[in-house]
Amino acid sequence: MAHFKPEALEARLRAALAGTHDTEPRPIAKLDLPLGGDRWLTPAFMKALRPAAVLAPVVRGPDGYSILLTRRSDALASHRGQVSFPGGRRDDTDTSAAANALREAHEEVGLDPLKVEILGYLDDYPTISRYRVTPVVGLVDGPVAPVIQVSEVAEAFEVPMHIVLDPKVYVQRSLTREGLMIPFYELDWGPQRIWGATAGMLHDLCLRFHAQG
Repeated sequence: MAHFKPEALEARLRAALAGTHDTEPRPIAKLDLPLGGDRWLTPAFMKALRPAAVLAPVVRGPDGYSILLTRRSDALASHRGQVSFPGGRRDDTDTSAAANALREAHEEVGLDPLKVEILGYLDDYPTISRYRVTPVVGLVDGPVAPVIQVSEVAEAFEVPMHIVLDPKVYVQRSLTREGLMIPFYELDWGPQRIWGATAGMLHDLCLRFHAQG
């Protein structure tokens, strides 16, 4: 990826997310499903999905920009040990996707909502676990010292933005579910394997960034 000075990177990121919103109807991420795979995205299936949101926190640190991720606790019933953004299902008290994402980020890693500037939104991501996840991109004036909710989060870590925004780091793989080959993206950062919905959202951000020319 071409080198971007910090101020140029932030300006381009803002431009990439300008005009995005969390009001319905929301765009759905392109999942590159194989022939016949669109049966997963029938109107009935989409209507049955439970709303959720995640925060993709872009941290403006002293050494440049990075994105904050978590590794889920091994004690959780689902998605244990997987890398994800802070986030979760929407509560009745959440007035918006952004409120949902900010609440969860505060609960999971202690991120102060007042220190997060919402930059925009990525496409909604339908998951096999039957959630429709709205990714909310927020800018945090760092550095960040996470306060981890140990019942849900094993650790928090940051990946430099020049890695996240490099299209060459994403590898497309697939898994089999109900006889159907389902593609997904994956990237590795040190010992961390980032894959599935989280990698798909990062890939969406990467494509938007480079679409700015």
